[in-house]
Amino acid sequence: MPPKPPAKSVLSPLQKALGKLGLRRDIDFALHLPLRYEDETRIVRLADARDGELLQIEATVTSSEVTFRPRRQLLVTVDDSSDTCTFRFFSFYPSQQKALAVGTRVRARGEVRGGFAGWTMVHPNVQPAGAELPTALTPVYPSTAGLPQTYLRKAVLGGLARADLSETMPGAVAVNNVLEVPWSLRAALDFLHRPAPDVALAALEDRSHPAWQRLKLEELLAQQLSQLQSRRVREGLRAPALSTVVEGLHRRLLAALPFALTAAQRKVCAEIADDLAKPLPMHRLLQGDVGSGKTVVAALAAAVCMDSGRQCALMAPTEILAEQHFRKLIGWLEPLGITTAWLTGSQKTRERRAMLALIASGQAGLVIGTHAVIQDKVQFKNLALAIIDEQHRFGVAQRLALRDKMVEAGLEPHLLMMTATPIPRTLAMSYYADLEVSTIDELPPGRTPIVTKLVHEIRRDEVVGRIRVQLTQGRQVYWVCPLIEESEALDLANATETHAALSAALPGVAVGLLHSRMPVAEKRAVMARFVNGEMGVLVSTTVIEVGVDVTNASLMVIEHAERFGLSQLHQLRGRVGRGAAASACVLLYSTGDAPRLGDTARARLKAMVETSDGFEIARRDLDIRGPGEFLGARQSGAALLRFADLATDAALLDWARYAAPVLLDRHPDLAQKHVERWLGAKAEYLKA
Repeated sequence: MPPKPPAKSVLSPLQKALGKLGLRRDIDFALHLPLRYEDETRIVRLADARDGELLQIEATVTSSEVTFRPRRQLLVTVDDSSDTCTFRFFSFYPSQQKALAVGTRVRARGEVRGGFAGWTMVHPNVQPAGAELPTALTPVYPSTAGLPQTYLRKAVLGGLARADLSETMPGAVAVNNVLEVPWSLRAALDFLHRPAPDVALAALEDRSHPAWQRLKLEELLAQQLSQLQSRRVREGLRAPALSTVVEGLHRRLLAALPFALTAAQRKVCAEIADDLAKPLPMHRLLQGDVGSGKTVVAALAAAVCMDSGRQCALMAPTEILAEQHFRKLIGWLEPLGITTAWLTGSQKTRERRAMLALIASGQAGLVIGTHAVIQDKVQFKNLALAIIDEQHRFGVAQRLALRDKMVEAGLEPHLLMMTATPIPRTLAMSYYADLEVSTIDELPPGRTPIVTKLVHEIRRDEVVGRIRVQLTQGRQVYWVCPLIEESEALDLANATETHAALSAALPGVAVGLLHSRMPVAEKRAVMARFVNGEMGVLVSTTVIEVGVDVTNASLMVIEHAERFGLSQLHQLRGRVGRGAAASACVLLYSTGDAPRLGDTARARLKAMVETSDGFEIARRDLDIRGPGEFLGARQSGAALLRFADLATDAALLDWARYAAPVLLDRHPDLAQKHVERWLGAKAEYLKA
């Protein structure tokens, strides 16, 4: 008989909960730092309490009863000899009621509120009085369902005690020049898990305390080391050297274009061509604001590749954007004799087989598509350049899969990633330190400035009136909605209802509807009618966010603009102003039941009205949201910087960029230990 397979280990619910938080190694527990702290080191007299204060009291229960008005609740009155307080429990167990019997001495912690009936606490944390008071602040850790704080505290302290916290930053990268008070890693972690009660809570909460600064330095150094290692590994790899030929495709395409390149486009084209000519894999990010002309730069890079007799693949995140690239590129390349293949998940079998054959034979010099490009059945003959548009919308595994389509042993394809979301400088220095960055920092001539107006939804009829004016002038209009169906959680107008309302308000006008749940053929037909000018108004969800280019569209209305992110608003605004006509973007907002917009939504909309500069938008977006969505799947859903803040810790980042090569060159073993301690498996996400 064959041997039995080993039994699978069964994880307990607590182990599964810890796993959700990424807590597996001792060092993971040691680096799992508190969200906040509670001061259980002292007892406060009720007579000294302040309204809204979170405090701890010791008192005797003087009454305890269950009432049913206005709803069932347990009311417990206590007296600490200086004043009385009522505990109010809306959900409770019989055991709790028993523990709060009259005459019992208790210790309670909660937020105390004053009022007509005296002090009250709602659902305070109650335990028997008399236990010894702790000598340090009590940490409250990030947690998940099924993981009590008491268990988590013990697990964290256990991991902290066992973890190897030996120093990995020797004298060569001493931190004394950046930290006013030097702390060892062990001392910093011990302090942050168990801070003394006399520490300034503000310094802990805003992470300005020297112990926090030490951890930020360590974290930033780990990130910079990981990216430096990645860059050096890639420098040891080989790629096919690609160059243009006299009277080749690159020069013929340049001559055939119906417009002249801007100075910024010429500069980035030269940077890319220089990279492609080297036998090292290019790893370049091309960033440029909405409408800056990244597609033609990609086409010219593809032409360099095809001049060398090799294939290029261009991958876009949505079928609409991929098809837009396809139509634009075949318009430029087909007259020059280039065969372009098209791959999407919605293709019919016969068309797909024909495309796969063109790709495998090498007859298709350029392959354009969605994630279908990286599926197993797609076999390239000699792929040499991979271009990824809106790279932050793809996962790490998808980007790596495209690179793996290179079939020649020992060679890597060149990689060009494009984004219309400009990357702020500190973000580029941190998360994109392993990339070369090219920037198109000017718009092509003829682009008209877009006027942005903020309009409350009660003036909706005025907006419809403005649409009528645009239509009489022969222009076209986008109306973007955030959802396509009603949601109890978000009381938003859906695209279907808006389409019906606008159709009724604009008799005789062709009003189209486009959303992600429509069949692909129907989406394609609607978009084609709008592009061809057969449709005056297009009601859409955010599927038109990137790539759609209709020069006759001069008005963009974004409904419930307060629900959108700043980068997304800027992308949507960029769908108009692409021709010579004066263009406008109306941000139609709602405050719902609130008297005014929330601070974050107000900051986003204010930024949209004040500037159309994508780099300024990106800077403000980073301030508002942090780096998360700029990076997309580069961080695979888990923030690689948990402690450092790029907005406030630029000086620490500068130090880490200096220290990383010093540590890696002089102490490679310590450098590797440092990366593994801080990043573990996450280091791979920085390399894609």
